[in-house]
Amino acid sequence: MPQRHLLRGAAIAAAATALIAASAASPALAHGNGHGNGHHGHADSAGPTDINGYRSVGYLMSDTPVTRDYQIEDLLRTGAIEDVTHINYAFGNVTANLKCEITDVPGEGDAQNDYLRLVSAADSVDGRKDKANKHQRLAGNFNQLKKLKEVSPDTKVLISLGGWTWSDNFSAAASTPESRAALVSSCIDVYLRGDLPKVGSLGGPGAAAGVFDGIDIDWEWPVNGGETANATPEDKENFLALMEEFRAQLDAYGSETGEDYLLTAFGPAGGWNTNAGGWNTARLFASIDWLNVQGYDYAGGWTGNTGHQGNLHPDGANNWGLAIDNAIALYTAGGARPDQLNVGLAAYGQGWTGVTVGDRAGWTPDPAVTSIGTKPYYEIRDIGEGYFDPALGASWRFDAESGQWWSLDDPKSVTAKAEWLAGQGYGGAMWWDLSGDYRNELGSALGEALRSADEGPLD
Repeated sequence: MPQRHLLRGAAIAAAATALIAASAASPALAHGNGHGNGHHGHADSAGPTDINGYRSVGYLMSDTPVTRDYQIEDLLRTGAIEDVTHINYAFGNVTANLKCEITDVPGEGDAQNDYLRLVSAADSVDGRKDKANKHQRLAGNFNQLKKLKEVSPDTKVLISLGGWTWSDNFSAAASTPESRAALVSSCIDVYLRGDLPKVGSLGGPGAAAGVFDGIDIDWEWPVNGGETANATPEDKENFLALMEEFRAQLDAYGSETGEDYLLTAFGPAGGWNTNAGGWNTARLFASIDWLNVQGYDYAGGWTGNTGHQGNLHPDGANNWGLAIDNAIALYTAGGARPDQLNVGLAAYGQGWTGVTVGDRAGWTPDPAVTSIGTKPYYEIRDIGEGYFDPALGASWRFDAESGQWWSLDDPKSVTAKAEWLAGQGYGGAMWWDLSGDYRNELGSALGEALRSADEGPLD
């Protein structure tokens, strides 16, 4: 979960100065693949409904305009929008009141970034700054997403609920028919009807109407829990019933508005969480449009040595044989259609230091090897020497001088995974998260591979 409640620095006086400063500070901003027309010149920058019959879903964290200076406008500036079909805005919270609510209580919400922060002209999709007056009811990311959809009308935006940090109240909220109905109704009110808390001139009934096209559920994890232990054995049944309640209420609301609202989810890799939580059941896939399957964090600080965090195929018996191919297979075996499944890709890497053997993953715990956590792709893409193992579908980088070893997705691994998923008839891919890319280097690799593949399964 990203940090919260940060305020953007002083506004840059002139747009030209802003462009120079931003390009130097954030590699993700620079134009690197020939798409688009440059800053605010977006006549040919628009997201497709699909990419040759495939989806490309990208998570976008609420605080990245502040923490990484990655603006929603940068999706256009870098051309990334042309390689994305759906944006999952992360995250919305199910609060201790067991409802969808947007607050500015530390740890409970991000109203500031969601719709209160005033965006400068230099960072705005249409080049117009937000104003704190009675004529503007929506600012921040929500307003920029709304403007993005005006420029790119085929791009769909979903609110993603939960995540690692904000999944702690799902279990209680899903525990009874009444609490499930109240939760879903509140989410529709806030994110689809757009009824936001009134703060000065901003917010109010309908202020965010039209921003979101659906809801993505990121409950980590039913039955087994995640960051917190707020989980019970009853979660499996309650999770499935909650998804059915979302489907029913979204369809009912759609019959009022004439819109088809999407319902998706983020699903775990590996049998432990998948089987326990009810993720690999036909009942779930009868409710959702698709599932984004975790394709990363297979290795990290908990593995005690270097390991592949998102290998396509197993590295022998290491890590219990965990890999994307068998993680996805759990869902097709459970009743999912292949076109309902998206392969998760990472725009970040897991790193270790104290490494002396760099041409493979170590796996066996070694006290001399220490985890150094995660970094976005744009910070690690040129560290040391790059490696790619086509048999594993895994890339990594090793710097012998510093002893750093990074497991990451790069254009080679992204291309291999895209070609594989196309060959298997899967629906597409998903990124965590868009702000980690470098000049759309990863996004364009995915887009180009999907465009070069046989036509995908989507209508």
